[in-house]
Amino acid sequence: MNAQGPEIEVNGLWKVFGNRPERALQPEYAAKSRDEIQEELGLVVGLRDVSFNVGKGEIYVVMGLSGSGKSTLVRCLIRLIEATQGQIHFDGEDILTYSQERLIEFRRQKVAMVFQHYGLLPNRSVIDNVSLGLEIQGVDKRTRYAMASGAIETVGLKGWENYYPREMSGGMQQRVGLARALAVNPDVLLMDEPFSGLDPLIRREMQDELISLETELNKTIVFITHDLDEALKLGDRIAIMRDGEIIQEGSPEEIVTLPTDRYVSEFVQDVSRAKVIQAKAIMREPDAVVYERQGPRAALHLMQRHDVGAIFLIARDFTLRGILTEAQAHDLVAEGRESLYGAPIEPAIVVEPEAYVEDVIPMAAQTEYRIAVVGDNGSLLGEIHKSALLEGIAARDREM
Repeated sequence: MNAQGPEIEVNGLWKVFGNRPERALQPEYAAKSRDEIQEELGLVVGLRDVSFNVGKGEIYVVMGLSGSGKSTLVRCLIRLIEATQGQIHFDGEDILTYSQERLIEFRRQKVAMVFQHYGLLPNRSVIDNVSLGLEIQGVDKRTRYAMASGAIETVGLKGWENYYPREMSGGMQQRVGLARALAVNPDVLLMDEPFSGLDPLIRREMQDELISLETELNKTIVFITHDLDEALKLGDRIAIMRDGEIIQEGSPEEIVTLPTDRYVSEFVQDVSRAKVIQAKAIMREPDAVVYERQGPRAALHLMQRHDVGAIFLIARDFTLRGILTEAQAHDLVAEGRESLYGAPIEPAIVVEPEAYVEDVIPMAAQTEYRIAVVGDNGSLLGEIHKSALLEGIAARDREM
């Protein structure tokens, strides 16, 4: 997540459907359930005192079962549904105070929404569908076509500009819907179960596409889903809703390993911990490392001292160069080497701190050595032994 601060900040948001909705906000109803309020007042509480924030460049996933309030929430964020009470800030401005004219400008310039049903116009070609928002803004045809073409290429549909929706698969049509949202270059994307109508294979492809686009474009995304696997795959943070309230919020790992109540526990009970636990959570400080300026005798001494048969070799720029084995060190001693500069070594298997355990496990099966966890600059942050993969998951299973 980008650390520039919140792009979206929601405070005390309520949406109550029915006549005189303010009655549900009175103190005497604070402790009553949604069913009790509906029975006594004939009002339906869609959102109940919802507060959260979304950072710039973050994918914030809101999930819950049907009727939990997630779709009501995302529609309130763009005032397709008017909130009963609360604040919705985008970059510090409360959009609930906007006039109709300013709200229209906000919708055109700041945000774009992608729905489950693509809403493509059947009589318009792909490029005319994608450029629709720009056309509404009054952008001239040449400019909007150029911008639309860029968005079409971004979602992998270059060459399909002149086709019509009926000539495309469901997954391709959803890409057109996404391109239409991207064409206006919004700061924020609101996505209401956009992939739920797709078959599983195309759905996974679209999820991968969204992750790739987010890496490239760094948009702020609020993503609505009822699918936990989708939430865990996409979300930097996840909010779980029930009866119009957010009952737990956190990282995918926190949601799976530290559920706050039985409802969340039942949601996550069948999820493999390996899908959400990251390398940084189970890595350990390296037992021993040796530097290029040191000699093979120093390497052998360290290996003997720490009872290991191989050691990580650190280059002069403090990046990880590879793995020096005991046999290689003995050969270098026999050659009379005084340092390890240019010494023949084994390549290390490396992962990023954010790599998931399920991706690390097959790597571990391919090597007899520890796996190196490295930072962006190539420096060695830690190591993962095969036993730690099982120990890390087992420890979190015991916490559940």
